[in-house]
Amino acid sequence: MQRKFTQIILFVVFLNACLLFKTAFSAEENKLTLFTPVAKNDRIMILSPHPDDEAIACAGIIQEAVSKGAQVRVVYLTNGDHNQLAFIVYEKRLTLRQGEFIHMGRVRQQEAIDAMKLLGVGKENLIFLGYPDFGTFSIFTRYWQSKKPFRSMLTRISEVPYKENFSFGASYEPESILRDLEAIIADYKPNKIFVSHPGDTNVDHKALYLFLQIALLDLQDKIPAPKVYPYLVHCLGWPLPRHYHPELSLDPPRQFQGSSINWVKFELTPEQLEKKNRAILCYRSQTSSSAFYLLSFARKNELFGDYPEVELEKQVSLKERAVSFFGFSYLFKDFGRDLLGEQNAQDFGNNKDRVSYAVVDNSVFVRIEKSVESNRRLMVQLYLFGYSSKVPFALMPKIRIVARGNKIDVYNQNTKIKSDTVSSEMTPKIFTIKVPLGLLGNPDIVITSIRSFGDVLSMDVTGFRKLVIKEGGRNAGS
Repeated sequence: MQRKFTQIILFVVFLNACLLFKTAFSAEENKLTLFTPVAKNDRIMILSPHPDDEAIACAGIIQEAVSKGAQVRVVYLTNGDHNQLAFIVYEKRLTLRQGEFIHMGRVRQQEAIDAMKLLGVGKENLIFLGYPDFGTFSIFTRYWQSKKPFRSMLTRISEVPYKENFSFGASYEPESILRDLEAIIADYKPNKIFVSHPGDTNVDHKALYLFLQIALLDLQDKIPAPKVYPYLVHCLGWPLPRHYHPELSLDPPRQFQGSSINWVKFELTPEQLEKKNRAILCYRSQTSSSAFYLLSFARKNELFGDYPEVELEKQVSLKERAVSFFGFSYLFKDFGRDLLGEQNAQDFGNNKDRVSYAVVDNSVFVRIEKSVESNRRLMVQLYLFGYSSKVPFALMPKIRIVARGNKIDVYNQNTKIKSDTVSSEMTPKIFTIKVPLGLLGNPDIVITSIRSFGDVLSMDVTGFRKLVIKEGGRNAGS
């Protein structure tokens, strides 16, 4: 019995040693750069999808800013009223009525006030919007210019119900969220914004990043451009090990190693780290069921990083080489770095998968290269949100493409549209989709993301990217 117990102990020690080695290897591989020191004249804005994300990801930054005398403002997109499982554990009772969900939101709002007070940020610098938890991504992708606003599945309401919130009474429509966010940013004029990551698996986290990108594009001629620092919270199997480990660093997940993200770390003092731990524990409604996960973010550093903006120069193919769409496979191969290189397109992903973008003959080409042969039943979902300086974003198409082999379904928000102009080609290891720029509203910028089902892409290639389309003029393949 004693021998068996000793073997178990040795096995646990071995696992922890492996995790520590993996963490150290990860840090060396990613070569993290240090965060630019906070200055007294900084105007810092923390955008939080739910109450607790700001403490999980930015408690150290918040404390540093307060200590330097910099201004800090925290904006919460939702009140986090959808996490009913956590509240069942916390309050030890079922919470199925509309009023109970609103009660959940108020509990989390008060927890945020308490946590930020601990970190030195007063209630007057907290802004709660109160849009629907677990609904904001659907709002962004499907409800622009809609006749009916989004209706929350749990609360069964369609407008912000919290009387004390900034957005009280606002309809669950993307125009409402964008208007509120732009008003807050234009008034505060932050020079540093911390926001949820475009590669985060949580839909509200993706949505807040998307709304911010559109807001900053709308405001680019009205305020100085702030520096944006995305933080990652939800990523499968990360961070490890779980629970509170103040002796460990927070390093990029393995799914993002080798990516184009320039990760930046902010190192916490022991005092800041201890207070961060206490701030997370202020969220008793969440830590009652998930302390093992939430406290795993209380480590020696905080982590930020975004995908770089990509400039795609428009290319014109030679007519004799562009007889059919399938000829473009040859063009891709022949052009080599011209179409898929650093200047005119971009390769995304690690050694496992690559997703490449190019603009040829006024069409966007998206090419997925797989390390293993793709199943013919592979289904790909591609989001393409065009932005134009000439057209309000609400009026621009919001395109979602679902491709199963050579079968293409195209949607503009919730409406299925004719897909004659969209085409695809599949070979055992390469899947290419062609989308005319006209279908996207002839945009200056395209914000895009791609997912696969049945033949899973790595997380690094599924995050939202910003493609800036530039006028070119060179003949492709000449």
